[in-house]
Amino acid sequence: MDSLPLLADHPYASFLDQVEKPARYAGGEVGSVVKDWASVEARVCLAFPDVYDIGMSHLGFKILYKLLNDDPRTLAERCYAPWVDMEAQLVKRGLPLVSLESARPLRDFDVVGFSLQFELTYSNILTMLHLGGVPLRAEDRGEDDPIVIAGGPTATHPEPIAPFLDALVIGDGEEKATEVALTWTRLKREGVPRRERLIAIARLGAVYVPSLYATRLDTDTGLEVVDRPLVDGIPFPIDRALVDLNQYPFPDESPTGGPEAIFDRMSIEIARGCTEGCRFCQAGMIYRPVRERDPEQIVDTVMRAVQKSGQDEVSLTALSTADVSCISPLVKKVTDRLTKERISLGVSSLRAYGLEPDLLDELKRVRATGLTFAPEAGTQRMRDVVNKNVTEEQLLETAERVFSRGWGKMKLYFMIGLPTETDEDVRGIVETGARAAGAGRRAAGKGKPVDVTVSVSTHVPKPHTPFQWAAMDTLAEVGRKQQLLKDTVRPYRAVTLKTHEAHASVLEGIFARGDRPLADVLERAWRSGARFDSWDDQLKLSVWEEAFAHFGVDRARYLGTLPVTARLPWDHIDVGLEEGFLAKEYRKALQSRLSPPCGKVAGTFVHHTNLEDARADTRRLVCYDCGVACDMTQMREERMTFLDRLGAHKRSLPVLTGEAASQPALTGEAASQPALTGEAASQPALTGEAASQPALTGEAASPPADAAPSPEDPARAEAAPPRRAPAPKGRGGFRYRFRFEKTGPMALLGHLDVVRELPRVLRRVGAPMTYTAGFHPKPDMTFSPALSLGVISLDEYVDLRLERDLDPAALEALVASMSAASPRGLAFRGAVKLGPEDPALSKLIAGARYALAFARSSIGADAEAVLAARCSAALSAASLPIRREIERIAKMVDVRQYLVRAEVGGPDVLSALARAGLVGDLVALEVEVDIRGSGAVKSSEVAAVIAGEPGGAPGAIAPPPHRAVRLQLFGRAAPSGSAAGERFSLFDLERARRVKSAPEPAPSLALAADAE
Repeated sequence: MDSLPLLADHPYASFLDQVEKPARYAGGEVGSVVKDWASVEARVCLAFPDVYDIGMSHLGFKILYKLLNDDPRTLAERCYAPWVDMEAQLVKRGLPLVSLESARPLRDFDVVGFSLQFELTYSNILTMLHLGGVPLRAEDRGEDDPIVIAGGPTATHPEPIAPFLDALVIGDGEEKATEVALTWTRLKREGVPRRERLIAIARLGAVYVPSLYATRLDTDTGLEVVDRPLVDGIPFPIDRALVDLNQYPFPDESPTGGPEAIFDRMSIEIARGCTEGCRFCQAGMIYRPVRERDPEQIVDTVMRAVQKSGQDEVSLTALSTADVSCISPLVKKVTDRLTKERISLGVSSLRAYGLEPDLLDELKRVRATGLTFAPEAGTQRMRDVVNKNVTEEQLLETAERVFSRGWGKMKLYFMIGLPTETDEDVRGIVETGARAAGAGRRAAGKGKPVDVTVSVSTHVPKPHTPFQWAAMDTLAEVGRKQQLLKDTVRPYRAVTLKTHEAHASVLEGIFARGDRPLADVLERAWRSGARFDSWDDQLKLSVWEEAFAHFGVDRARYLGTLPVTARLPWDHIDVGLEEGFLAKEYRKALQSRLSPPCGKVAGTFVHHTNLEDARADTRRLVCYDCGVACDMTQMREERMTFLDRLGAHKRSLPVLTGEAASQPALTGEAASQPALTGEAASQPALTGEAASQPALTGEAASPPADAAPSPEDPARAEAAPPRRAPAPKGRGGFRYRFRFEKTGPMALLGHLDVVRELPRVLRRVGAPMTYTAGFHPKPDMTFSPALSLGVISLDEYVDLRLERDLDPAALEALVASMSAASPRGLAFRGAVKLGPEDPALSKLIAGARYALAFARSSIGADAEAVLAARCSAALSAASLPIRREIERIAKMVDVRQYLVRAEVGGPDVLSALARAGLVGDLVALEVEVDIRGSGAVKSSEVAAVIAGEPGGAPGAIAPPPHRAVRLQLFGRAAPSGSAAGERFSLFDLERARRVKSAPEPAPSLALAADAE
């Protein structure tokens, strides 16, 4: 049953707390922008086809959200794919999918822009269109429907999803997003018909409008290809857009907060593109040429972003951060600025060798317990096939450096199913892991733990790569190779093997190399229930099997070897590579021949870290004529300029010479990526590349993964261990107690999300906290008892330590500034300074007052009298048992042991409800409960035993629809359980110092309650 609305005027208000992570749909984060719709020309909804938790980490949304909202002519709002429980609620209630900022349906926008990051999110695009009130197919949209556009890496091979899209932006989206939105809306206002508007959009360049191109069947492959344009004056093939990154500085502000994102940090794109040329990697091909952001701009952006967001961790990201020309001095400069702010620094793709030793030693101080690397193949021959310029010696050197510096774990990523792979190559994956473990044991020393995990996924051939013509292994062959891996690993106790279920990879392969007829299969599978196909627990294989069978689709046609001379379904998209380049690389792969990284001197694997060495090295930079036409002279000059700006004029340490200096690079997008630790390691189990790929309408961000798990997968590229400043000795600082309220969206956040938000608020206002001691220091703070999701509170407390000693006036000003810097629904109401003799919250809190609000209609006639009688009966009862179930484990709780007072609330309670945002014809109970060290009762349990009706099972009582508000937390001058005990405010420090803990009466039931 629905509860009282928690968010004023929100269409989901009455049922949000019935779904998982309701704050996903509430908005109100710090950094979110709500603009007046009447004040702009074009209204854009940035739509991410996966859940909020993943989409909030996406760099592309941050770029376009900032660009569109900074322009007075446009606005941008966000929408993420609703999880299956929310979709069910929307369908049941006939409600549309709405944006976070204004809660408007997608159909109300001028432009709906999707991120095409991964083929297995296609079904979610259909879900979002359908729920948003937009006709699924482009051909069914009318004059007033929004234009549905998309961008991102998968936009370079979009035919299976093309019938559902009006247009696709190819390449960088920074310029095109605004241009497309304004062109569309201006032509619409002028009365130009929809088809003519689409033609005008296609003529802008770097925009593909599928309905304006004819297709034909290619006899060599049996696949449908795009043949020709149907109107004059539109491009064929369609070129990509490229921008100068320094003309579009990375945003220093974006929405922050809400439920914890998969990568809960401030990520800053420092470069786009990659020099390494891994042959399986689509992103490394389509994002050429490498473009680096000005390092001074990066440093300034980092510092502004930290202040505005309040985040405690920054990540410098790129496809291959280790190959950014000035990465070593840049990391040092950023670290110098962040250390005093106690901000962690994560650097994706930062190799454990090839960098100055002082940088490696700094990594010892991070929180991570392991590091992650991506050799990709188990033998040197296979690494040459995929153009992974790394040797066995370098891998073992990496293991030695990792374990000798105190890490106890190391994870290695590999793929099976690569072209020309043999059983020897497959066994070599495990054997490489075993040799790394052996090197680690020798380096770590006797008795030190050494754990090497070998994670193996299935290669998916991707368009616009040298392997686009290669066959994908069948499910049977993948299964055989996985069994071979399991047989091989048995003797190696130090090696842990992990393999991935391959069915989703096969589906990914079909849609990656698919053609337009697959749109019918996609729609049928979606109508039969396909959702979140990249999530292991959501993939419905039977649904897809039926859809393929219904249309008689031969899946082998998409997964087998394709003729190099054939026309392919994505050939009409020009990503800038010279014709014949990919075929040349494919032939070299079949001959196990390497191609050197471009943009470097042949034989080197890292850039010079100082201006002196860079100027002295006049050797030619490698260019192997991919067609992008890089200006090598300009590239060299830009690198020297960047080193000069960073003050890296002379080398700080001796340079290795001889064999050590000339070793080939550990190349690729993330050849030596730091560890996936902490929150990132425990993200939902995703299949293939789905684990949170960056998304973007128009590719405005760090590129996503391709072959799963590819080296630039954010699960490896963004999860680098942070470098943290040393923890102070002792607790230190000055103690304060803050009082705050959480209403509206904040009441929909879990307790841990609130705990994460408070330090961010203090960083935004420049009030540094003190930290706990230990390897993983945390802000020193203690909260009042956690509330259940959806419970509003007007009286919450936190004890914390700040570095500064504040007088009462400064403390009052700090409270005001904290409220101004908080997300919607979080407000600070006061603070007091604590002395060393003042007890902690946990020793003071003895009870709480709640208001339980009911719609009068749900109680019936004479609601006050009914509830008064129920209160009297409850207080007269010897026990009030209720069944509580946590993670499928049930126990009985006696509510009566905690219930002190219950009565119908008067005008003061109704006034408090109004302050909490609850209005209407309400009747309320005011209840008082004990809070003990052994636990407490939940407000919903009190509502159930007083106003609910018993269910079938013993103690199963369902409360009527209601909303709980915590009115007050207090201490007691008398022992717990005494109704006559005098309550006192937790700000009354004089009374608090006189309180002594009293013995608790034993509960009558065997198990005590949990705290709320």
